[in-house]
Amino acid sequence: MLAESDGTIAVAESLTGGMVAAELTAVPGASRSFRGSVTAYATELKHSLLGVDAELLAAHGAVNPQVAAEMAAGVREALGADWGIATTGVAGPDPQDGQPVGTVFVAVAGPECGKTARLRLNGSRAEIRRESVRTVLELLLSELRENARRQDTEQNGGI
Repeated sequence: MLAESDGTIAVAESLTGGMVAAELTAVPGASRSFRGSVTAYATELKHSLLGVDAELLAAHGAVNPQVAAEMAAGVREALGADWGIATTGVAGPDPQDGQPVGTVFVAVAGPECGKTARLRLNGSRAEIRRESVRTVLELLLSELRENARRQDTEQNGGI
């Protein structure tokens, strides 16, 4: 869908450690749409590279829905993409920022929209990471479809 609309994507990852970018670039022709990614595993990099509010990070830690939203918007801006997606959360083995293992936030930031989802996942570290990748890509697809519907409606006079 991105290639068909000449859209571009950038990825900000934490707990998934590059898995989202790997999944996107596994598709032949991905270079038409994929701008790049930032794996900001360390909390301070979420601020310095992606522009996540330092006070937000200090007050709530990295496992937070607003952090995910700011990561998606920040990578979109930093890498000059139409769309930004992000993952942040706790894959284990230990809780983080007062959040239990399996707490994940994924986000999408687009030209005229943004969406964040909270996940409460069970399973091994690997399973939590895989499900986080699947879910953020599903969220992106949903937002791309919604954006295409909005554009069709606008082009057809709001009908």
